[in-house]
Amino acid sequence: MLGGGGKWGAVEVGMLRALAEHGVVPDLVVGCSIGAVNGAWFAADPTIAGMQALQTFWETRASSVIADATVLDRVRSFIGRRSSLFSSDGLRDALAALPNRRFADLAVEFHCVAACIEDASEHWFTEGPLVDALLASCAIPGLLPPVALNGRHYYDGGLVNSIPLDRAVAMGCTEVYVLQVGRIEQALPVPTRLHQAPLVAFEIARRHRFATYLAGIGDDIDVHVLPSGHRLAMDDRRQLAWRSMDDTGDLIRAAHEATSVYLDTVRAGKEAVE
Repeated sequence: MLGGGGKWGAVEVGMLRALAEHGVVPDLVVGCSIGAVNGAWFAADPTIAGMQALQTFWETRASSVIADATVLDRVRSFIGRRSSLFSSDGLRDALAALPNRRFADLAVEFHCVAACIEDASEHWFTEGPLVDALLASCAIPGLLPPVALNGRHYYDGGLVNSIPLDRAVAMGCTEVYVLQVGRIEQALPVPTRLHQAPLVAFEIARRHRFATYLAGIGDDIDVHVLPSGHRLAMDDRRQLAWRSMDDTGDLIRAAHEATSVYLDTVRAGKEAVE
């Protein structure tokens, strides 16, 4: 399963490549936000070649998913005439590069989550057009507009289930690989400055469900939280430069190396038991 995290979703590309190289082909892929985009690509083609294509997408198209807003658009947003700074046109255009266009056409079963605005519910997309579901799962409030589908409106799935481990287990998975963008690998700092307080508060809300579920999971479920290979501090200014993709290649390589080492260790452990 693949969690959300915006531009930091690049680390999941490295993780997915390592999984493909180690011959890990899942029965189910579940994703949230940018993890849904990466997950859909993996579900379409869970091979080394497929992950090379995903890496090429990140290196050539990811910076264009947020289309530039005109001055007039920004003025309209700030005076209340629009609900978001940007349109979803750039993301929709970028997703045209996906190998498949419908859930039914994917090689592996795939689910993605979004937050339904009308009833504040967690909604899982499992069938129908793929791009619309991914747009809903990625609709970051304030940056992108809500996505209207079948009479309801959806925002980013990270609002309700940012790292959806529980969904994978509920669907019957007994061995789960958790792909996350690195935030959960560090303990949260106690805020010492005003700007840190809302960041830490948001991160508590984002992590709580996953951390609580992981702590209570039974011994009959094997959970592998894959390492990101990088360190992301809460006050890291790179988090504010959410359109800058200059370090995409470094993030992918570091995650690939760290995850490959982890998977080699897991494989060696299993062989020793056998």
